[in-house]
Amino acid sequence: MSLNQWFEKAMSADDYIESMKQNKEGLLHIYDNFHIPKDDTFFEKIANKKLRVIVLTEDWCGDAMLNVPILLRISEKTNMEVRMLLRDDNLELMDQYLTNGTARSIPIFIFINEAGEEVAKWGPRAAKVQTFIDESRAALPSKDAADHEEKAKEMYTFISKSFHDNTDFWNDVYLSLKQELVSIE
Repeated sequence: MSLNQWFEKAMSADDYIESMKQNKEGLLHIYDNFHIPKDDTFFEKIANKKLRVIVLTEDWCGDAMLNVPILLRISEKTNMEVRMLLRDDNLELMDQYLTNGTARSIPIFIFINEAGEEVAKWGPRAAKVQTFIDESRAALPSKDAADHEEKAKEMYTFISKSFHDNTDFWNDVYLSLKQELVSIE
């Protein structure tokens, strides 16, 4: 299937959010509280490119809870239409965008032009957020430790709360997305 066909198959961002069963409140919290810098001048340049975005996501994903609302705010300023595909229902496309060639990590944002050609890809995390995740995982006891599962659950709860509350992460995602979009020829 072409990227245009995947885009047509995908649901609107509003339909996706409406259908969410997990992380909806967190996503909407970030959406409602993240404000794009008013002095940012790159929006017009990106709007002129007439891009669209295919998002591979799932509502249980904390990274999607963090990243999707930032993308939606950018899309509003640049007139990019955003469409959502559930990763687990669209593995044929997902498997073309594996992280490190092996992991079905999400979200993945596929930016396409009017002809349906990929012009950029972003995801699943901003570099500073990835560093935070790596440091959090490094602090876990070994997988064979008796308390590993309990500590891992605590870590994921802490990460999710950090994504929800830490506005520095929101800005890191924004700047990372902006950097990717500015690089489009």
